[in-house]
Amino acid sequence: MGKSRLEAFSDGVLAIITTIMVLEMKVPRGSDFVALAPLLPVFLSHVLSFVYVGIYWNNHHHLRHAARHVAGGVLWANLNPLFWLSLLPFATGWMGENHFAALPCAAYGFVLLMAAIAYSTCCKAASSPSRARTPCSSALSVRTGRASSRRSST
Repeated sequence: MGKSRLEAFSDGVLAIITTIMVLEMKVPRGSDFVALAPLLPVFLSHVLSFVYVGIYWNNHHHLRHAARHVAGGVLWANLNPLFWLSLLPFATGWMGENHFAALPCAAYGFVLLMAAIAYSTCCKAASSPSRARTPCSSALSVRTGRASSRRSST
């Protein structure tokens, strides 16, 4: 399968995540800057999460740019970080609405940690010298001479 469908799906999921986050922000009842003050924690949470989603989108783009094609294994591997990132709007809202209380911040950190582990596992598998033995890397053909020579020798 071509990589364009994977890229389009992932881009769509990340776009929906950012849309949900901004829709969670409530409009203030007042028309002055004082009315915005209670929304500052929610806004700061949104900015932080938007930066994280942007980093993942950018890294995902560069990772998929290196791929020639994808197979079923990489499709499943790609869902793992997307799942964890899909929890980000909930964790962002909970953290912002509770003014950075300990438990919501811990949940936010846990979601980001799991997304990082999921993403780095796929990246490491795709770039390791023994990548033919891992599900993610065997499905992701990286533009190196070694990946091409393995397919032609079998």
